[in-house]
Amino acid sequence: MVDLTVLPSYVAVILLFLGPPGPDMAYMLAVGLEGGRRSALKAILGIATGMSVYAAAVVAGIGKIAQSHPLVLDAVRIAGAAYLLWLAYVTMRHARRAISGHSDIASGKWYLRGMVVSLTNPKIILFFLAVLPQFIGSADNPSVQMALLGAIDIGMEVVLYGSIGVLSGFFHARLVDSTRATAVLNYIACAVYVVLAVTIFTEILLH
Repeated sequence: MVDLTVLPSYVAVILLFLGPPGPDMAYMLAVGLEGGRRSALKAILGIATGMSVYAAAVVAGIGKIAQSHPLVLDAVRIAGAAYLLWLAYVTMRHARRAISGHSDIASGKWYLRGMVVSLTNPKIILFFLAVLPQFIGSADNPSVQMALLGAIDIGMEVVLYGSIGVLSGFFHARLVDSTRATAVLNYIACAVYVVLAVTIFTEILLH
């Protein structure tokens, strides 16, 4: 049996984690501006897939290995920051092509990008490694309990961040026929990626 009495406090903790802007939230905002609502839906499915990987890893006990080797987490965070910089470069290239009238924005692999961003998001890593196991409660089967909690977290992030991506996609839909406006949206998305990458690098250096 699972312990459902922990759910109110668990949901509150999830909201505290999801509230402050992080890589996933900013990424969904950028995707909506860059590619529109359909791209945002694909991206949030990719993020959900990445989160599912971590949830499954914690349930399988792999999280203990990462906790005992913190350098592994730093390596993952560095890889994530580097990937965000690469996305910034690609997005800037899209902006320049939009100005010249040759936008290739439709070719974006939104699902794959979302999954990579999720897998390298330090907030998700820390949540599943440090927070999830704290809400086992009196469950008879800890693995089933953590699987349930992981599914709840994934569902809440999909709804919240997916909504942000879709809402930002409305701006893209309204301005997509203007090459100049499309370029501006892409430059904004590029700036979001750069700020995220710099923030992650700074946190690693200060840690």
